[in-house]
Amino acid sequence: MAPGYDNMSVDRPTSLPDEQMEAEEVRRLDQSLPPFVEIGSTGLKRSAGYIDEEFLPQLRGRKAVQVFKEMSENDPLVGSIIHTVTMLLRNVEWTVKPGGKSKEDAKIADLVETSMHDMTTTWDDFITEALSMLVYGWSWHEVVYKRRGGLWQKNPRLQSKHTDGLIGWRRIPIRAQETMVRWVFDDAGEIVGMVQMPPPSYKQIILPYDRSVLFRYRHSKGNPEGRSMLRNAYRPWYMKKRIEELEAIGIERDLAGLPIVKVPAHFLRAKPGSEQRKTVDEFRKLIKSLRRNEQEGLVFPNAFDQDTKQPLYSLELLGSGGGRAFNTDTVIQRYEQRILMSVLADFIMVGHQGTGSYSMHTDKTGIFRNTLNSIAQGICDTMNRTVLPKLVNLNGWRPESLPEIVPTDVDAPDIGQLAQFMTSMAGLGVQWFPDPAMDKFIRDAARLPQLDDDAEKVEEQLSDMQQSIKFAQKQTEYLQSKQAMDQASNPAMPGPTAPGQPVDQAAADEQASQQEEQGQVAHERSLEAEAAKAPRPGAGKGGKR
Repeated sequence: MAPGYDNMSVDRPTSLPDEQMEAEEVRRLDQSLPPFVEIGSTGLKRSAGYIDEEFLPQLRGRKAVQVFKEMSENDPLVGSIIHTVTMLLRNVEWTVKPGGKSKEDAKIADLVETSMHDMTTTWDDFITEALSMLVYGWSWHEVVYKRRGGLWQKNPRLQSKHTDGLIGWRRIPIRAQETMVRWVFDDAGEIVGMVQMPPPSYKQIILPYDRSVLFRYRHSKGNPEGRSMLRNAYRPWYMKKRIEELEAIGIERDLAGLPIVKVPAHFLRAKPGSEQRKTVDEFRKLIKSLRRNEQEGLVFPNAFDQDTKQPLYSLELLGSGGGRAFNTDTVIQRYEQRILMSVLADFIMVGHQGTGSYSMHTDKTGIFRNTLNSIAQGICDTMNRTVLPKLVNLNGWRPESLPEIVPTDVDAPDIGQLAQFMTSMAGLGVQWFPDPAMDKFIRDAARLPQLDDDAEKVEEQLSDMQQSIKFAQKQTEYLQSKQAMDQASNPAMPGPTAPGQPVDQAAADEQASQQEEQGQVAHERSLEAEAAKAPRPGAGKGGKR
């Protein structure tokens, strides 16, 4: 121990009275409140139903809706991004995965899938409207139901492609972002509704959250407005917009020249309201409205000074003195690239500037595809969590687990890479065919026509037969291995015939008969299982295969 430090003691700071009281309060709350009670808050800045999270005033509330609408509809680059994302996600196939293996689970899954394609609008149109959350950060939809009473019902609440009498979705229409007035929260800070003021009546309507579904691009603090995909692109978009406007003004002035009107000096010192001051104001309006177009022209007064006999007024066009100090093309391209980078779509610029490699393009497009897959999965998660339970509940079902809407990938797998992968795995011993599910996947990926029902049934039987033969072969190998082990442990037992020795024909025939019998039994079992899965005559109608 160092000298001089052996007898030293450390004095710890004592707790302040306020800290002690807070510690006691924490222990009291922890012991008195049940674990189901929520104590804290998300910290969302809100007041009277208005959100105040954005630090830029022009991007708050309904002002943000107007800005993002201008960005998506008036800028070609931003509009192309939104169009690309929308078209790619419309190409996604949305399937329904049953919650279990029972008949009730299959019936519930069939109800969800048929309801998706039994609305007054198509499912793709609904997805397109839901994707408006990319622009505005959120998208509110009201869920409207109907009882499925047949195709020829005059009442729209009963009109359906199905006549099973179940309750399905009639439509899930959007409630436009620009019609939102404010939000409705409960005491715990949860969103319970939205106040809307739509045209043409412009009357305030309260939309309950329990009858709606709210999609958000990004969640933060439980904010119902989410966060727009274009939020980080706002600054480069604004700068690009201003530079393009200044560029257009500069080009026009270079072509038309800078107009200059000369008037007598005492006209500029005239009092407001006098004839001389009015003349100056008229000339100012004249030079501001002077433009080069098909209607260009000018009516100019011809007046002379009585003493000097010189013209009182003159108009000149001052030409450009030289080139611009800045290359606006480079500046605009820089801001365009930043806009694309903010949405992970900068791969669009690869090749436009004469630079970039194929590997870089592949990596960037892969990231972009993963982002689109996440957006599709987010839509499904919201539907599975909020809309599907209500649909199942309205039809009186109480299953242990609910079905799920599952999206496919945005784009099909690369056929070349898939073929290379399957060839490599086949070299390692993997046998891909015959397999009906694998055959269907390959045909979907290659955009090939699907097999008809009879051909698919034959392929399933071939697959079952091959599995039975493989099972019989494995069992024969097991019996031979067991016989060899028994022979090694007991030399007195007859062992398997070694190569080059005379073959016992009776034993070989018996062994072949056993293999054939085992394969036949396995095949019969597979056919019995297939017959048990098939629906019995009259067991039900209208089921979806």
